[in-house]
Amino acid sequence: MTDAPRTGYFISFEGIDGSGKSTQAQRLAAALERAGHHTLLTREPGGSPGAEEIRALVLEGAPERWSPETELLLFTAARRDHMERTIRPALAAGKVVICDRFADSTRMYQGLSRGDLRAMVDALHGLMIGQEPDLTILIDMTPDRGLERALARGGAEARFEGFGSELQARIRAGFLDLAREFPRRFVVIDGNRSIEAVSADVLATVKERLG
Repeated sequence: MTDAPRTGYFISFEGIDGSGKSTQAQRLAAALERAGHHTLLTREPGGSPGAEEIRALVLEGAPERWSPETELLLFTAARRDHMERTIRPALAAGKVVICDRFADSTRMYQGLSRGDLRAMVDALHGLMIGQEPDLTILIDMTPDRGLERALARGGAEARFEGFGSELQARIRAGFLDLAREFPRRFVVIDGNRSIEAVSADVLATVKERLG
């Protein structure tokens, strides 16, 4: 992907299903807008018309609908479209981009949980995406509580929740490993508290990074 001038700031939120990361991403975007920052709130898979079409393919249906390798290709295609059409233009315009999930989720859900595909995930990411967030906020939550909250949401997009609590535990451990692997990019925040307490920590972290 051809590099473009970047004057914005790229933040991703990660965490197990039900961790509250989507709520925190929304609250952060609202707080930054009130503080005078131009922000873009987006999500993965999705965030552009083509990527939203792929979202329905990967998040709906039976748990074993796709092989891990096929999932990886679908997620990478969605992310490429998202980067081209949404994220890079917003960064070039000087916006703070807040993304609910990014490549670290693919490293976990396809690279770790459904086979040893991490090397393949990283190779495709380097070839087709070539960019990491400036800051990744990991909302850490105990697996049982996260799964309970995720299942309570209901709706059609529950394919990964269907893999059960064992997957949640593996994904949580994997995210914490990623935080240790990339300590300059990751900040881990305890999500087992009130929404307000988590939001306060998130906003303080981002304000410090934005300077």
